Amino acid sequence: MNFETVASDAFADKVILVTGAGAGIGKQAALSLAAHGATVILLGRTVAKLEATYDDIIAAGGVEPAIVPLDLKGATDKHYLDMAATIESTFGRLDGVLHNAGELGVLGTIEQMDMTMFDEVMKINVRAQISMTQALLPLLKQAENGRLLFTSSSVGKKGRAFWNAYSISKFATEGLMEILADELSNTKVKVNCVNPGATQTGMRAKAYPAEDSSALKTPADLMPLYLYLLSDAAGINGQSIDAQPK
Repeated sequence: MNFETVASDAFADKVILVTGAGAGIGKQAALSLAAHGATVILLGRTVAKLEATYDDIIAAGGVEPAIVPLDLKGATDKHYLDMAATIESTFGRLDGVLHNAGELGVLGTIEQMDMTMFDEVMKINVRAQISMTQALLPLLKQAENGRLLFTSSSVGKKGRAFWNAYSISKFATEGLMEILADELSNTKVKVNCVNPGATQTGMRAKAYPAEDSSALKTPADLMPLYLYLLSDAAGINGQSIDAQPK
């Protein structure tokens, strides 16, 4: 797709929540959003990683971010409602959410898939996203241009052998995005998906341990698209976009 490069201050006075902000694409998104003026809410399960992202943002001269340590596997609906209330009382607004946190699970056949593992992947990749979105939608609807961006995968568009739970969760993510986009079509909230493609991340290394990662795109390479879709400039809704189209 054709998209414009956002202005250097495109996110000034905006508050954006990024899940999985301690590493990989989530960390880079937080850094890039902060570099463009955003106040970023860093959500993840590992405090030390979130603190490292926080320190990097401050060192670069960004607006002081907020840290929300939360393990999506054990989080309840009340955790998300309390988080929404805290965001409203602290910042008075929420302009965008990037659902980036995800769990790969164990690759293998459906026939041999461990159902406990399946439940954990679905809890993190699907159930948590739904509960968090439910809690945060009232704030996003109040924003001048609310943005909700999900993370998809090529295996969420076409099933692939051995990707079992992860693939199923990403098909569900695609469907969730389309439903929300339709339900919110008469509001100012825009809902879309990004499939980052093969990128230098820890999850990719886990899935392809023998791969030469030096040939892959870095998270920073993908940021122009992420920034555009989270910005006021993005007028599209209900689209699933490949960051690295073939």
